[in-house]
Amino acid sequence: MRLVKKLGFAGYPQFQARLRDELAATISNPVAKHERWAEGAPEAHILNRFAEAAIDNLHRTLSRFDTEAFDAVAGLLADTDRQVSIVGGRITRALADYLFTHMQVIRDGLSLVPSTSSTWPHYLLGMRAGDVLVVFDIRRYETELIRFVEMARAREATIVLFTDQWGSPATKHAHYVFPCRIEVPSAWDSTMVMLFVVESLIAAVQTRRWDTTRDRFNELEGLFDQARLFKKFT
Repeated sequence: MRLVKKLGFAGYPQFQARLRDELAATISNPVAKHERWAEGAPEAHILNRFAEAAIDNLHRTLSRFDTEAFDAVAGLLADTDRQVSIVGGRITRALADYLFTHMQVIRDGLSLVPSTSSTWPHYLLGMRAGDVLVVFDIRRYETELIRFVEMARAREATIVLFTDQWGSPATKHAHYVFPCRIEVPSAWDSTMVMLFVVESLIAAVQTRRWDTTRDRFNELEGLFDQARLFKKFT
């Protein structure tokens, strides 16, 4: 009871109710989330309501953001002596693919781990101590992904985790954790803030390796021209 009161609760029932609410939020399915948001939704247009929620998520995430961890991770990703693997879940694999595509221009030594877990031991096989695994995992946290992180940590890989405000169970295995707020007036969570952090990280790594990155950009543009990938207007 003394601990509960030190945490700011009037009594144990209030603490228990708050705990139930937080646990329910971490496992709520899309239908439950939509009904909760719709119950007291304002009459303003969805674009305005969604924008307000997304901007609030960004402000609240950055207000507690660990900039030292961000700089350290940028340094790890810029270090070509370290192999980097990137993996995401059912929804967040789109973020993993986005980060991988941009990092390919900046440096070599990258792997995009597929969503098929049966192939994951092949990627673990090549991991060495000090290599980096970037993971995306938000609610409802994926058990196979958490196990993959645990196994990578056992191989002494450095784990960088992007997760939500409640924190994936993979947090306990991670060296660096970036919690991003994800709630919006929708049946689905928003990864807008997570994408913002990812794009900022890409910019930071690019800056650290600009001389090499500039040369790779120029070489890539030449390959695009050879492949006639993009329309030329001149």
